[in-house]
Amino acid sequence: MGSKTVLYDAHQNAGAKIVDFGGWDMPLHYGSQIEEHHIVRKTSGMFDVSHMTVVDIQGAQSRDFLRFLLANDVDKLKDVGKALYSGMLDENGGVIDDLIVYRMPQDYRVVVNCGTREKDLAWMARQAKNFDVALNERPDLAMIAVQGPEAIEKVKAVRSAQAELIAQLSVFQGLEEGGWMYCRTGYTGEDGLEVLVPESEAAAFWQALTDEGVKPCGLGARDTLRLEAGMNLYGSDMDESVTPLQSGMAWTVSFTDDRDFIGKAALVAQKAAGVPNKLVGLVLEARGVLRGHQRVIVDGYADGEITSGTFSPTLAYSVALARVPSATGDTCMVEMRGKQIPVQVVRPPFVRNGQRVYK
Repeated sequence: MGSKTVLYDAHQNAGAKIVDFGGWDMPLHYGSQIEEHHIVRKTSGMFDVSHMTVVDIQGAQSRDFLRFLLANDVDKLKDVGKALYSGMLDENGGVIDDLIVYRMPQDYRVVVNCGTREKDLAWMARQAKNFDVALNERPDLAMIAVQGPEAIEKVKAVRSAQAELIAQLSVFQGLEEGGWMYCRTGYTGEDGLEVLVPESEAAAFWQALTDEGVKPCGLGARDTLRLEAGMNLYGSDMDESVTPLQSGMAWTVSFTDDRDFIGKAALVAQKAAGVPNKLVGLVLEARGVLRGHQRVIVDGYADGEITSGTFSPTLAYSVALARVPSATGDTCMVEMRGKQIPVQVVRPPFVRNGQRVYK
C-alpha cells in the first residue's frame, strides 16, 4: 500500500481504478480514460494532484538562493503571484526535476514532483546551507487541478466569495486568500486552475465541484492531455542523464551574465561544443501507436528514441515526443514490430485549447 491523499476515500467511492504512482495510491480512471480526456478538452474535469510537493522558500536570501538553485531566473517574477517554470539541475547540467516557482507576498513557493520528493528536498537542503533561507514543506495543503474551457467559471461558482480574485488571474499567476491559493496553471493544454486548499477543506471542495458538474479524471487522461500539449514528464522525457538543451527546455534557461546557477558551466560548454540531440514531436497519421522506447531511425545519423508516445484522443492518431540527433529533418522512421514506419517530425505542442496547433 502506498501513501494516500486526503481524497482517497472520494476516489474509491466514485469507483476509481487505483494504481501506484510514485509511491502514492492514485486514480488511473473512473471508468473511461478516453471519456475523461474529452471532458477536459470540451467542458471541465478535475484531478487530485495532492501528491505534489509544496515547499515555501523563506528568509533574507530566498531570492539569491533560487537564482543559484534554478536554471531560470526568479528575477523575472516582478509581481506577486507570478509563476515561473524551471529545471533544477545538477553540476553536469542534468535535470534533477522540473518545477514551478511562485512569487509570494514575502518570499517564494515551489511545487515539485511527487516521485522526486526525497531527492529534491535533499538537494535543496544541501544547497540551502550556504544561504540564509528556510525550506518549509507544506503537507497541510491539498491540491486540486480543475481544467477545461469551463473550469474557471465552475470554480468561481463554487468559491463565489473569491470569484473576483479568480477573475483577475492572468495565465501563470497564483493568488492567495484565506489560506487558499488559486493558480492559473495546469498540465493539460487547456485553461484552468490548480487550487491549493487546506487539507481539512479539500473533500468538501471536491464534492462541491462534483455537484457543480465537474467530472473527476485520473492519471490516464492527465497523461494523454499533457502529451498532446507537448509537456514533458519527468523520468520519461528528461532526467539527470540529459540537459534542458536536449529536452525542449532551452527556453527555460536564463544565461544572464550577472548570475551563476548550478549547471550553468556545463550548459555553456554543451552549447559551445554543439548539443548532440534534441526533443521533437512525432506524428503518425497512419495506423499504429507510437510508444515509449521505440527506436527512431534517422538516415546518416545515430538513432534516437521515443520518450513518450500515445494515441491522441483529440486528433484520432498517434503522437510522441522523441530525443533524436540534432540534425534530424522533417521526417524519420520508427521501428514498430520489426518494421520501419515513416513519421512526420514536428515542433510540439500538438494540441492546445482543443485544437491542433502543430504544422
